[in-house]
Amino acid sequence: MGKSFLILFFCILTLFGQSKKYRIHTVAFYNLENLFDTINDLERNDDEWTPNGIQNWTNEKYRQKLKNLARVLSEIGTPENTNAPTLIGAAEIENRGVLEDLIKESKLQQYDYGIIHFDSPDRRGIDVALLFQKKYFRPTSFSSIPLYIYGDSTAEKKEENKESEEEINTTVGNNRVFTRDQLLVTGFLEQEEVSIIVNHWPSRWGGEEVSGKYREAAGRLNRKIIDSLQQINPNAKIITMGDFNDGPYNKSIKVALGAKAKKGEVPEFGVFNPFEEMFNKGMGTLAFRDSWDIFDQIIISEPLIRPDFSSFKFWKAGIFRRSYIVQSSGKYKGYPLRHSLREVGFSDHFPVYIYLIKEINSR
Repeated sequence: MGKSFLILFFCILTLFGQSKKYRIHTVAFYNLENLFDTINDLERNDDEWTPNGIQNWTNEKYRQKLKNLARVLSEIGTPENTNAPTLIGAAEIENRGVLEDLIKESKLQQYDYGIIHFDSPDRRGIDVALLFQKKYFRPTSFSSIPLYIYGDSTAEKKEENKESEEEINTTVGNNRVFTRDQLLVTGFLEQEEVSIIVNHWPSRWGGEEVSGKYREAAGRLNRKIIDSLQQINPNAKIITMGDFNDGPYNKSIKVALGAKAKKGEVPEFGVFNPFEEMFNKGMGTLAFRDSWDIFDQIIISEPLIRPDFSSFKFWKAGIFRRSYIVQSSGKYKGYPLRHSLREVGFSDHFPVYIYLIKEINSR
């Protein structure tokens, strides 16, 4: 690596009472909330997000949304890391095209992001994806893993935290809930193999009690993917991240996935969730009726929390909450600044991130 690498990734940290030099990478996740283009796609439920739709979604508004999101993504993890995130998980995107437009924005173009994306069967037409800086991450395999869940078509349709995201196919004999696939990407971060799972679990449509079983199924699928990676490599470094539509305390995270809040509680082959402690401190990534929760989380496998920093390990996590992405007045003061008919905002979620660090051999 040349001089530019040291400028971007060099940092001095005091760990265990000693100041040492480390390389650093930021890994981020952001729910981009309805990142739709303006084109009416007959195969997707996107009529709302067109120039003639109820959002009056014009090209000017779309371009402003891209600029807004690009600014956020370029700044996540600063000032600890002056480089933009090396890996970015994204949710609520309409198609690959909107991501191609996003990475061409002036705030992001210099980072030369690659895109890994598959179309999901979600009935709203929204997907998950992974952006990666080609200079530092080289994908070797990727796949889209479907979640098969089935619902009661007569369930009460009451709203909880946000708009409906899934629709139930009520065809006789087939009431599948069409939701996002889980995206699995394995590759090399510099010279180290890392696997990333990007998630957007089923929403709370129908109420938490009704929909909780769907997210628990998503958690079991996520755990199955992790188990399969660990069977191949018991020391696999795995990052699972996304909008889980559940908090760190819910069964889908605590039981189905088996995430632990404290490093000392994580067993071999277990996973650690640094965002549970943040939730216990009253922090949040989204709010509903003045109650904050953390649906957006980044959870990591046990090898990433081992105390030896001779290879990339977890340092710390955070919620990105700059003043410009926060509603400054009105009924929703303090909430994430989302889109409205009067203003092109950012998202109804705050982004989350973690740092991976590796000690630089000074000899």
